[in-house]
Amino acid sequence: MLYRQRKLDTPHGELQTPVLFPVSNIGKRSSDNTPEYTDSIPDLSTAMVNTRAIRNRQAQWDRLQDGETLRDEMGVTDDTIVFADSGGFDFQNRQIDTTPAKTLDTQRKIGADIFGTVDAPLSRDNRQAKNQRRISRSIDLALKASEKHSGEEPLFASVHGYDSETVRNTIRHLEQEGTFDGYAIGSLVPIRTDYKKVTKIILAARRATEKHLHVYGLGGLTYQPLLLYMGVDSFDSTAFIRSAGNRNYLMPGFGGEPLKNIEDLSYLPCACPVCSTRSFETIREDRDLLVQHNLWALALELRRFRYMYSIGEELETYLDLRFQGNEVTQRAYQMAKQQVRRLT
Repeated sequence: MLYRQRKLDTPHGELQTPVLFPVSNIGKRSSDNTPEYTDSIPDLSTAMVNTRAIRNRQAQWDRLQDGETLRDEMGVTDDTIVFADSGGFDFQNRQIDTTPAKTLDTQRKIGADIFGTVDAPLSRDNRQAKNQRRISRSIDLALKASEKHSGEEPLFASVHGYDSETVRNTIRHLEQEGTFDGYAIGSLVPIRTDYKKVTKIILAARRATEKHLHVYGLGGLTYQPLLLYMGVDSFDSTAFIRSAGNRNYLMPGFGGEPLKNIEDLSYLPCACPVCSTRSFETIREDRDLLVQHNLWALALELRRFRYMYSIGEELETYLDLRFQGNEVTQRAYQMAKQQVRRLT
C-alpha cells in the first residue's frame, strides 16, 4: 500500500495531500460551470482551471487585467488553491498555439498556485510515431518552462506515455535535466477502461520519483480509491459535473445510478448536507443540487481514507469491501494490489 499524506507549500497556503482538484469550466463557453462549493466543503478549497481557455476568453481576460480576481470570477473563497494546467487537452487534435513563457505569464497573472507545463496529449487514434513525437514535444516544452520559471509557485511537468517504461524514463530524464516540484500524468482518460495499463503507468511514475504526483482527469468515484491506494498525491475530475448532466447520482461503492431508475424513495441514502435536508424529488429536479451532492461523494471518499489512516486501520481491508460489488472495479483493484505488493 503506497497511500501517503504530505504537505505542499503554495502562495495561498499549505496544501494537505492527497487532494482532489474539482475542475472549473471558467473560460469555456459552457453552462456546466462548477457551482460554489468551498464554503460548504471546508476541506476542499481547491480548483483546477484551464490557462489557455481563460487567456482566450477576451471579455473575461480583460476583467482580470482590470483588477477582478480569478477567485471572484469563479465564486470561490480567497484562500482557494488553484492548479492551472496549460489547457493541453485543447491541443489533442490541433496545433499548440502558445509557448511556455506565455503560459507561465498567464498562470502568474491569474494568481494560480500550481503551474502545469504546456503539453501535447496523446490519442489512441494516432500512429505510434506521431504519439512519440508528441511525447518528445511535451518533454521539450516542460524543460523550457523549467528554464523560465523563477517564482515560488510549484511547477509540475506534464508527462505522457502509453507504457510504463516511457513514463518512467520521461520522469527520470526530466529529473536530470530540469527543476520541477512534481509531475502530472496525462493522456490516461482515453485508455481509462484498460485498468491494467493505467495502473502500470501510474505505478511506474510513482516508482520513478518521490516528488508530488498528480494524475489528470481520473478523479471520479471508480479511480479515486485506486489512485489513493497507489500513492497519487492529487487528481482532478469533472465527473461530478458530467454525471449530474446525465442525472446520475454518485455513491461510493456503487458508482453512478440514473435517478430515473430510482423509485419509491422519499429520501436518498447519503448524509451529506444536500441529501440530508432535502427530499428525493427536490434533488432530482435540481441539477445544481445533484452536482453538489456528487462533489460531496468524492470529498467523503477522501475523508474515509484520511480517517482510516489516522486510526491505523488497514486500507486494503476497506478496499476489499469497497470493490466487491462491481466485478470490473474489483478486477482493477486486484491488479493494482498485485503490482503494489511487488513494489513494497
